[in-house]
Amino acid sequence: MKPADKTDIVSVCLLALPDGTPAALYGLYEVLSSAGVVWPMLTGAAAGAPRFEVRIVGLSAETFNCAVGVPVSPHMGIADVARSDIVIVPDVAIASDEDPRGRWPAAVRWLRSLHEGGALVCTVCTGSLLLAEAGLLDDISATTHWSAADMIARYYPAVRLQPERVLALDGEADGIITSGGAASWEDLALYLIARFCGQEEAVRIAKVFVLGDRSEGQLPYAGSAMPRQHDDAVVGAIQQWIADHYIERAPVARMAERSGLPERTFKRRFKIATGRTPGDYVQTLRIEEAKQLLETTGDPTESIGFQVGYEDPAYFRRLFKRRAGITPSRYRQRFQAIGKVRDD
Repeated sequence: MKPADKTDIVSVCLLALPDGTPAALYGLYEVLSSAGVVWPMLTGAAAGAPRFEVRIVGLSAETFNCAVGVPVSPHMGIADVARSDIVIVPDVAIASDEDPRGRWPAAVRWLRSLHEGGALVCTVCTGSLLLAEAGLLDDISATTHWSAADMIARYYPAVRLQPERVLALDGEADGIITSGGAASWEDLALYLIARFCGQEEAVRIAKVFVLGDRSEGQLPYAGSAMPRQHDDAVVGAIQQWIADHYIERAPVARMAERSGLPERTFKRRFKIATGRTPGDYVQTLRIEEAKQLLETTGDPTESIGFQVGYEDPAYFRRLFKRRAGITPSRYRQRFQAIGKVRDD
């Protein structure tokens, strides 16, 4: 299946069923809808635009209570959707001793139709049962929630089941992606964002929602906050200059010199205008650029430190760890893996 151009808006349908549950449904809705939009709002980066058009689709457009009693109000019913770039089937609540065959006839017909029309059809958790029922997983490696593995093996033996995996992409060439347990919707969302919007956007969304390994706390995810708005023209001009010259030696002295103010006066005005000291401001610019290089290149850590203005590699590593919570090498390991498939 040919990936969409990164300038296109990708249409996504989230199938909502009465026996479904809301966590993955609404989690996917919020995270995918945020791609291209939320990072600029939080950090002051260049204004973005939505990358996905996400719709919740029910058997009809009428509001219903899902399996745990939470009301779901679909944007439309399946009869109103003839095509979509992506269709995602979240988990369904089903007992291990139930027979799933014949349980979702209308949804199964709809899934087959959209798949035949070129949609990439994805599942979360037990949502793989619908694709197995539709015959879309025959002779394809797939995963599911561990509790549904025996059910699929019993009723749909043509599926090449790999329940140990979080994401199964072997069927992607045939327009099929399956994911494992209920929380695997996060892995699926980041993979889709990386595929359709690029790795950089997947990393940004992971940071915004703190998705992934949180064992080392929240600090590794933190980006630079949106710059404070002010009307000090002198400070504003210096901010513009330092954005391109942060690797300069003695940057604070150079900033004060360019401002035409005594250094002490400049530091005071800069702090009042921006909320940060000039030194902290420069360090933030340097560390954020270092993060970008660690996320996107294979350059050695020492080289990255030098590229952002630090001649002492040991000092760079200490400063980076103090600000990001982890070492540069650990940061690279974590964020270069975002949106990529682990070897489960």
